Amino acid sequence: MFYKKTSEKVIRHLSSDISGLSNQEAEKRLSKNGYNELEEKEKTPTWKLFVESFKDPLVIILLIAALVQVFLGEIVESAIIFAVLILNSILGVVQTKKAEGSLASLKQLSVPNAKVIRANAKITVPSRELVVGDIVMLEAGDYVPADGRIIEAQTLKVVEGMLTGESEPVLKHEDAIEDESALGDQKNMVFSGSMVVYGRATYVVTGCGMGTEVGKIANLLDTAENKETPLQQKLDDFGKKLGIGIVLLSAIIFAVQVIRGGNVVDSFMFAIAIAVAAIPEALSSIVTIVLAVGTNTMAKKQAIIRKLPAVETLGSTSVICTDKTGTLTQNKMTVVDSYMYGAKKASLADNVLGREVALTDNMLETDKLSIEAMSDQELALSLASTLCNDSDITHEGVEIGDPTEVALINYAGKNNLDYKIFREKYNRLNELPFDSDRKLMSTVNKIDSKVVMFTKGAPDVVFNRCKYALDNGEIVPISEEIINEYRNKNEEFSNKALRVLAFATKNIADENFVPSIEDEDELTLIGIMAMIDPPREEVYDAVREAKESGIKTVMITGDHKTTAAAIAKDIGIMVDGDLALTGQELDALSEEELDDKLENISVYARVSPENKIRIVKAWQRKGKVTAMTGDGVNDAPALKQADIGIGMGSGTEVAKDASAMVLLDDNFATIVNAVEVGRTVYTNIKKSITYLFSGNLGGIIAILFAVMADWANPFTTLQLLFINLVTDSLPAIALGLEKPEKGVMNNPPRQPNESILAGGTLQAVLIRGSIIGIVTIVAQYVGMKHSPELGTAMAFATLTLSRIIQTFASRSNTETIFKLGFTSNKYALGAVVICLGMFGITLVPFMREIFAMPASFGLISLVTCFGLAVVASLLMEASKFIKVKAK
Repeated sequence: MFYKKTSEKVIRHLSSDISGLSNQEAEKRLSKNGYNELEEKEKTPTWKLFVESFKDPLVIILLIAALVQVFLGEIVESAIIFAVLILNSILGVVQTKKAEGSLASLKQLSVPNAKVIRANAKITVPSRELVVGDIVMLEAGDYVPADGRIIEAQTLKVVEGMLTGESEPVLKHEDAIEDESALGDQKNMVFSGSMVVYGRATYVVTGCGMGTEVGKIANLLDTAENKETPLQQKLDDFGKKLGIGIVLLSAIIFAVQVIRGGNVVDSFMFAIAIAVAAIPEALSSIVTIVLAVGTNTMAKKQAIIRKLPAVETLGSTSVICTDKTGTLTQNKMTVVDSYMYGAKKASLADNVLGREVALTDNMLETDKLSIEAMSDQELALSLASTLCNDSDITHEGVEIGDPTEVALINYAGKNNLDYKIFREKYNRLNELPFDSDRKLMSTVNKIDSKVVMFTKGAPDVVFNRCKYALDNGEIVPISEEIINEYRNKNEEFSNKALRVLAFATKNIADENFVPSIEDEDELTLIGIMAMIDPPREEVYDAVREAKESGIKTVMITGDHKTTAAAIAKDIGIMVDGDLALTGQELDALSEEELDDKLENISVYARVSPENKIRIVKAWQRKGKVTAMTGDGVNDAPALKQADIGIGMGSGTEVAKDASAMVLLDDNFATIVNAVEVGRTVYTNIKKSITYLFSGNLGGIIAILFAVMADWANPFTTLQLLFINLVTDSLPAIALGLEKPEKGVMNNPPRQPNESILAGGTLQAVLIRGSIIGIVTIVAQYVGMKHSPELGTAMAFATLTLSRIIQTFASRSNTETIFKLGFTSNKYALGAVVICLGMFGITLVPFMREIFAMPASFGLISLVTCFGLAVVASLLMEASKFIKVKAK
């Protein structure tokens, strides 16, 4: 642990020197250890992904069926099957390739060049040629090219949010740190990919390439599992069982036909027809389309889906592991309170600032009103907080500078005080920049004819530097009572996780005064201001709604535990009895201890990338579908490991690439909204599946009855393909566009192992499939009285019309179409009309021969089939009515 050692010991340990490595030694180390760059595992070739997509059992059965039909000369039927399978495969490969960008984005964080000292000379080398032991120089605007221990720093501030998740710059120093420290607290170290925003430094390289913190994350990305979504798991499992069942059923029917003396080829083709009837060829495409529609809906709600199955996964989410900064909070430090001892309206500006309040013409009217309304002590605090301040806000609203200082000038703006007018009128003559040792900043400003020094800093430090204080506007010697009041107030603010700054002032005699550290003494204490990154207003309702929906929210942040716990309690994530752990405390727990305490831990603070993956895996061990939010490079492995990774729109490309979903507004409330969409999408997919399998079951029942009754095959293979691929697709897609049902967020999350046919789906399939099968059998029986050919035609027509019209019944398992209304889902109504028109194509002269529709199939036959289909639909609605009444 290099941060625990002095820089001198680190240099010796690395066999380096303050004057740098020799060129020969650098080349030797480069040859031995390799370049300072991230390694990438070989990707699966596209052709292999394409081939692997055909491993699904149902796909294999259809391939065999298509190949057999080619052999037997049935080219049209086999061509249709091949086209559908190839389309599904292409869609799958495209989705997989889209997900391979994480490491590529991580490599883009590399810095092209670095300024180093070698052989006592300052040179610039390609960053990929850096080696451990190199001495590197940094200054404002540089990206850190490799991990290292700081040797010397001059007010160095580095943004490490990509690794820690916290947006505020970290003030670095060169001193050794004795205590065990999380990465965010290792303030004598710099890390590859972070950015220097202030100051300069020299450091010795301690880690390159895969040995850096970013390298560790790259390795975690490679080892993190690609999780299948609950829907994928269920469809895969169902597909295997259905495939086995179809093969067995087809084999039995083939054997029965042959035993009865049937032609082997005809019997085999009959068995193939069974397989085609049972397999919903377009299911994969329909699910993809329904998910895509859900994607579009989520996009309107500020959630961009990068991986289609994530839409459905959201509906199964049981746990949301969320970052704090920017997701639960506004990512904007805001002054929320202040305290000034004895402050009230008084005419004391002359005492405080050595002047009278001058409401000059160049001040805005709002400024005049504000200054007139506030006490002079408040004015002194406003002047101190805006003049002793280096931040700025451009005309375009871009905030520049330390977030804490930006909060101070925003606070002035809320009070209708224009800090720019203050700075223009009261010029800064000199300054003492902030220093981590002093924990103070001072500026010297000319206030009209007087010279005043303003000082701000850590409360305890400022308190100790004050000899006087303002008491009801009067300058008085600071007393124990006054200082205790301030300390108590500071403690009260700190317990609320507020960041506190103290402000003081001092009159200066000379306009040419150059302040020194010794001059920051015998100050007059003005007051203190408290600030925090406040929660988003909509988060309170979102957390409550998530809890009511059975979803647990867990905060995982790089911030300090006290701050994180305070925010979590405020917004309802953390309640009495819940625990908050740091990353180090988490490391001390065994897997058994973590599993035992997991459901009571609501906050994790100062965590590492490894901690985040461990937390996600712990929830997954409990069978919980886990969502994880993140915006930094450090979040990427956990985002990939989670069942659904949620990146922030303002975050790094690495985090976005590792995510299944990206929030454009970085808002936790958007996740809860997306969960509602996800639940609706899953419910609608089940409606589509119910629709498809009910129709398929009806066809199988009709075929099985024909076998047992020794009737002719009720359908040709082409007829079955027409039903499955043409008239089924549009209604199934339309069902995917149903609006959310009432109470969709009032139910707990689905269990991951719940069958896709659970929740009344299997019952609905059996009832509707049986009804469709019965009316199809009746139709064939009626037609066979005239001829076997008419029987087949009427069976085909009835099955087709029944499946189309059952679209209305499939819109809900509980409410009838008469309650829902025929026009409440215009897509479903449109699909029914279009499919009826497509069925009509089979009745035109040229198409009749292709679809085996004899001339004897006329108007009476058509009306009979249509009537049977309507009766079937009414029976389905009646079954729902009976089911609801039975409850």
